[in-house]
Amino acid sequence: MQLFGQSEDACELHLALRALVWQSLTVTEPLDQITDWLTIPEAGELLGIVPGKVRRLIEEHHLIAIKTDNVQRIPAEIIINGEPLPSLRGTIVLLLDSGFTLGGAIKWLYTVEDSLATTPMAALISGRKTEVRRVAQSLAF
Repeated sequence: MQLFGQSEDACELHLALRALVWQSLTVTEPLDQITDWLTIPEAGELLGIVPGKVRRLIEEHHLIAIKTDNVQRIPAEIIINGEPLPSLRGTIVLLLDSGFTLGGAIKWLYTVEDSLATTPMAALISGRKTEVRRVAQSLAF
């Protein structure tokens, strides 16, 4: 890969530096603001599916889960009217394709983004998918 005619080593250094800069902007743990968590069986009940299918939705990025105390937990706010938040999967895939790790993508979704004046997740929930994805694309490293 070349970036503006730079060597591959220079590109890798550039990407690593951008990742460090982004990570240094986090002042507090973004996931602390999530107040309602669901276990996989609880999410299955809300979605009307068995836990195995919930796990599949997590693997396919229709849902996100964080492992705490050896239990996978899903933010309750991403299940709306018995369905996963429709804009979540494409946004997660965009972030992964842009160089984020899954953990980094989830943290970014819950970190206030100045250009959105809120967190990207709150913007997605309120129907601002295009804005969120535009910002996410600009972060590609």
